[in-house]
Formats: sequence, C-alpha cells, structure tokens
Amino acid sequence: MMHSNHQHQPEPSVMKKCKCFFDAFNSRMSFWSQCVFILIFALILFGPITNLLIWTVAETWYFPNALPSQWGMKYWYQVFNPYSDVSGSLLTSIFIAVLTVIVCLLVSVPAGYALSKHSMPFRVFWMLLFLIPQAFPNLTVYMNIARLFYDVGLNGTIVGVVIVHSVHGLMFSVWICVAAFASTDPMLERASRNLGAGPIYTFFHIVLPQAAPGIIASCIFVFLESLDEFTGTFFVGAPDITTLPLLLYTASMEGNYQIASITALILLVPSILFMLLINRFMKPEMLAKIGK
Repeated sequence: MMHSNHQHQPEPSVMKKCKCFFDAFNSRMSFWSQCVFILIFALILFGPITNLLIWTVAETWYFPNALPSQWGMKYWYQVFNPYSDVSGSLLTSIFIAVLTVIVCLLVSVPAGYALSKHSMPFRVFWMLLFLIPQAFPNLTVYMNIARLFYDVGLNGTIVGVVIVHSVHGLMFSVWICVAAFASTDPMLERASRNLGAGPIYTFFHIVLPQAAPGIIASCIFVFLESLDEFTGTFFVGAPDITTLPLLLYTASMEGNYQIASITALILLVPSILFMLLINRFMKPEMLAKIGK
C-alpha cells in the first residue's frame, strides 16, 4: 500500500515545472495588464490633445474619415494675421491678466504677511473670507455681479473684467502668500530688528526675498486663472471685451474647429510652461504651510 501511494504522488520535477509555468503566466498577464492600463491612460490623457493638434493642421475633415482629407497651415496664417481677431484677443487677455496679477499682489502681499502671524485677531475668519467666491456656483455669482456692474457702468469695461478676475484670483494669491510668508525664518526677522533695522527695511530686505518664490508662484496661478477665465468675462465684458476664451467659445459654436483648436493650443502652451515654473518655485516646506 505504501508503495502504491508513492506511485501516485507527482514527481518533484513535475511540480517544479507547473510552478514555473504558472509564475511565467502570472508575470506575462501582469505585464500585459500594465500595458493595457498604460495604453488606456495615454488615450485618456493624450487623446484629446492629439485630436486638438490634428484639427490645427486640418483644412478639410469630414465624417466618417478617420483623418483629414486635406492638410495645411491655412488657418494658422489666418490666426496670426495682424488683422485677425485672435491677435487682438490675445493682447487683451494678456493685458487683463497682467492687471489682475498687479491688483492681487497689492492685496495678497500685505494680507499674506499679516495672516501668516498666528497672533492676528480673527485670522481664520479672514482666510475663509477669501474662499467665499469658491463656495457658490460661478454662474450665479457672475450673473449678480453683472447686474450690479451694469448699474454703476462697469459692464463692458476692462476695469470691470479685472475686478471680477481679481476677486476670483485672490483665493489663490492670498492663501499661497500666507504659506510663503509662514515658511520664512522668523529668527532672521528678529535679528534684523535687534540690529536696529526698521520694520519696513526688514520686510523688503529680509522677509520679502525669502517669500519671493511663493509670491512668484501665486502670480503665475493668478495669471493662468485670468487667462483662462470665461464665465466672468462673458457676463461682465461681452460683447465689448473679447478675450481668447470668448473667441474660442464663439469659434466652437460657429463650427470653426480649426480656429478653436489653434486658440486652445495658444492657451495651453503658457499653462504648461508656467506649471513647470511653479514646480520649481513651490517648495515642499511652503506647501506644508498652506492652510496653517
């Protein structure tokens, strides 16, 4: 009986081969599952961008063709024509974005420095106050702002659009500036005061240089937010003020997908470049101070 049972047990070499086979199978399945995941992720991430790039050089593209039947740079010439609407809208967008950054800096730098001190009365209340514009639907807020601006004559003006963009951008600039000033070394500030330097000199020569990377990052956030802002500009500025997002929307509604795609690409390029700069200026220790 013992000899018979021994005959039915699989040999060690057979078991080892089976184990190697299943290990190889699992490894191969894991490899292919990772490939499928990466492919799906790439399609989700780069699929829309690829479609956007194709539209920028497509002169004729009709359904059900998978690719354009005629390629060319005709619409690029139209976009960069000195007399095109895109050139004027681009300059208007940049001008409004720069003014918005200046307005936000004038408020966020002193506010960020004051709010970085935990001894400030009602500190949490003031910080939450800058989050209120984000707590309500933008459409409802901008509709009411447009009605108020119409009564005071700010509708259809650069000033009105800059005010709307600034209110929206103050959330980014104030909170980031608070984190930037909170990450500075207080001992250097105390040493400067102990050596006889005044508060203004200490702020501009000791504190501000330390917080400069965070302030630059906040400026970039505000600039990009203003450059891409559509809803506020539409309700407050249109039709007298035309920015790139408004032009993109108009071109899309008219079915001019080439102009819309080129306009979207123009808006995409500074976003990518500035995000690389933000990655350089935003330090981990400063990010840890946001909200504290």
